[in-house]
Amino acid sequence: MACGGKGADLPMRIRFAGVLLALALAGGLTGAQRGTGATTPNSVCADCHDSEAKLNKSAHVGVLCASCHLKREEYPHPENAPKPQCSDCHATVVAEFNMSNHALELKKGNAGAPDCAFCHGEKHDIAIAKSNEARRASLDNCGGCHDKAMAAFEQSVHGRAVAAGIREAPVCIDCHSAHNIESPKRDGSSVNTQAVPETCGRCHGDLKLMQRFGLNADQVTTFNSSFHGLALKSGEQRVAGCASCHGFHDILPSHDPKSRIHPKNIAATCSSCHPGAGSKFFLGKIHTVEVTDEPVPIQWARLFYIWLIPGTIGFMFVHHLGDFIRKFHIHRFQGQRQPATMLKPVKPHIRMHRFERIQHLLLMVSFIVLAYSGFALHYPDEWWSRWFLAYEKTYPLRGTIHRTAGVILLITSVLHVISLIINKTLREHWKEMLPKFGDLREMVEGTLWRLGLRRQRPYQSSHSYVEKAEYWALVWGTAVMAVTGIALWANNWMLANTPKVWYDFSRVVHYYEAVLATLAIIVWHFYSVIFDPEVYPMDPSWYSGYSPREFPEHGHGHTQTHGEQKDH
Repeated sequence: MACGGKGADLPMRIRFAGVLLALALAGGLTGAQRGTGATTPNSVCADCHDSEAKLNKSAHVGVLCASCHLKREEYPHPENAPKPQCSDCHATVVAEFNMSNHALELKKGNAGAPDCAFCHGEKHDIAIAKSNEARRASLDNCGGCHDKAMAAFEQSVHGRAVAAGIREAPVCIDCHSAHNIESPKRDGSSVNTQAVPETCGRCHGDLKLMQRFGLNADQVTTFNSSFHGLALKSGEQRVAGCASCHGFHDILPSHDPKSRIHPKNIAATCSSCHPGAGSKFFLGKIHTVEVTDEPVPIQWARLFYIWLIPGTIGFMFVHHLGDFIRKFHIHRFQGQRQPATMLKPVKPHIRMHRFERIQHLLLMVSFIVLAYSGFALHYPDEWWSRWFLAYEKTYPLRGTIHRTAGVILLITSVLHVISLIINKTLREHWKEMLPKFGDLREMVEGTLWRLGLRRQRPYQSSHSYVEKAEYWALVWGTAVMAVTGIALWANNWMLANTPKVWYDFSRVVHYYEAVLATLAIIVWHFYSVIFDPEVYPMDPSWYSGYSPREFPEHGHGHTQTHGEQKDH
């Protein structure tokens, strides 16, 4: 508007003096606080400037001109008066933009790279970012440079939803973010491989939103609990993410024949990482919720272990707790004097021969490494696993360490079998671990005594049901872990030659068997060799070969010792 509208009868300089006086009284502020001291109505500025109409329709409606246009104390305005910058009020947003790919291109001198005005428009007519008009306009802005990506997006399920006017349908800025757009290769990018599940989860993890459109809200959670999801969370960069199967801009529903996850195309999609996957057998459902929609063999396996683990470990805990209470009472409250033979028996009983101790050492080291490296994959966010996974992005060694320990365990098992075949002494010693009918009687009587249901401590063999149960459980567990572990290691062969259900079955059994074995070692074995009052602080037979326990002579009756007298 030209100067000389209403109020032209007053000298121009006097009118502007009043305006500037109001600005001075309001006080000039900078940064995010600039608008808090301005009180001059925009209508005063509109006497000369025609921006008020545009401003009232923009995202800046309600913002006073004087809060942005500072240092206009004189008229005409001084040439060095600072022009308002976006960073004056939007410092955080501008800081994010300065870290983006677009800002980097501007710094390189690329005049075609977008700045604030390119996407938002000029300062006085900036569209409201959350409006449908602004969201649709963002597609045109992005498509101006990224035409191929935009062409694919328009044909995708997301693009068609946007075209249909669905407000919740995602546009470019929903996935790539609005200001800190970064390359997928950069850490922190919303479309980085590791961040994609979270980015997709903003919509596909929203229960109410998914229910509204009749979609499954479990897709993200089921992915996160899968091997792909766990490996991705632990830092592995080469594992498949959401986009690896569903695509990036060209995402299509599974019923579309062109979709990568259409039943006719899923084998080819999986084969990009697993050659031959699904070539002989249909792969089956990918996203499955535990128990509810898993194949029957997997449901049975999961339910079997869900009942077996608490029952077995619960029995072990009660059994050894009773043992501890009984022995603690004998040694501390019955006035029993502990003989020196408890620490160093006159006739030490050989518990483990040299080669058995070597096998035990290999078994101990490999088992600890296997348990730690395996559970680190399943629980990557826990404090005890973070340091181990800290270098997975650059040096993915967890899997290599885990498999190496598995090979050592298998070699130890083979050496154990060979030693029993070629060495008579070891074979005769091993025969003591063969189950006998009397073991059942010892277990019943021993358990009753530990539970306080029997007064006199019963006879217990030097290799009783306690050692035999542990040994044969180890044999069974090692066999199960070896078979399922090899199946998981040979995942390409499994997916190419067997139904996917058997790969998933192996994974479930491998995990639960590891949980059972680890808890059994902690509860059953550690008590027997460490916390048992008769050997505390440790039974040294694993390195010396001899145990401080007093055992009955082989083939003779039970010799009662100080710890085996009647419990009066």
